[in-house]
Amino acid sequence: MHAPQGRNIAMFRVQFNEQPIIDRLQAAERRLDDPAPMYQEIGEYVVNATKQRFVIGEAPNGSKWAPKSQVTIDRYKAAGDGSRTKPLIGPSKRLSTEVHYFFSRAGVEVGSALEYSGVMQGGAAKGAFGTDRSGRPIPWGNIPARVWLGLSDRDDREIVDIADDYVGEPLDS
Repeated sequence: MHAPQGRNIAMFRVQFNEQPIIDRLQAAERRLDDPAPMYQEIGEYVVNATKQRFVIGEAPNGSKWAPKSQVTIDRYKAAGDGSRTKPLIGPSKRLSTEVHYFFSRAGVEVGSALEYSGVMQGGAAKGAFGTDRSGRPIPWGNIPARVWLGLSDRDDREIVDIADDYVGEPLDS
């Protein structure tokens, strides 16, 4: 390596001669080669944090979800299920319970396979998806965005802590 003109570069090499240090560094390196346990823990954490949002009715940024419209509540009552007044909690409770994660070497994905999950996340205007066979708009009314999927600042810190614990555990001795 050549130093740029007019600059001195100091370089040094660190060599570990003690086997316990070498063993711990190699263990940390092996953990990086197999991040699956870390990704699994992160996935489980994010799924649980997401499900908790349905209990408290708020977005990852702490804002409260828009309430259900009275029309929606009235439809639930007419169908015999008027007890579901919380936003995003329908008769089946599927969106609040069918949150899953998938992990690979590339990372973790969290979400729902329910076809309406994206509409609940981003909202939709009345008739945005056309009409049904009777000519009624789909959806039949405006659906406000209720962001249920994402990471809060607390979630960010927890994920960093999980990663730090996973990689740092062999070094903590």
